[in-house]
Amino acid sequence: MRKSPILLALLAGAALAGCMETDGQRALAGAAAGAVVADATDNNAIAGAAIGAAGGALCDDMGLCNKRGY
Repeated sequence: MRKSPILLALLAGAALAGCMETDGQRALAGAAAGAVVADATDNNAIAGAAIGAAGGALCDDMGLCNKRGY
């Protein structure tokens, strides 16, 4: 996998995940976004989903999608 699809999957996952309340919801949104981005860039959709799920689940911990400010 090239670096740009990985970055796109993480950014798309973080963007969608900001709308969710729980880590599970953010992981599902990230997985969906990662799979779509990976498929659109002719990469492995399963790997994109895994990367997106990780990015979605962890974006709150990294402060990327923390809407509440705490």
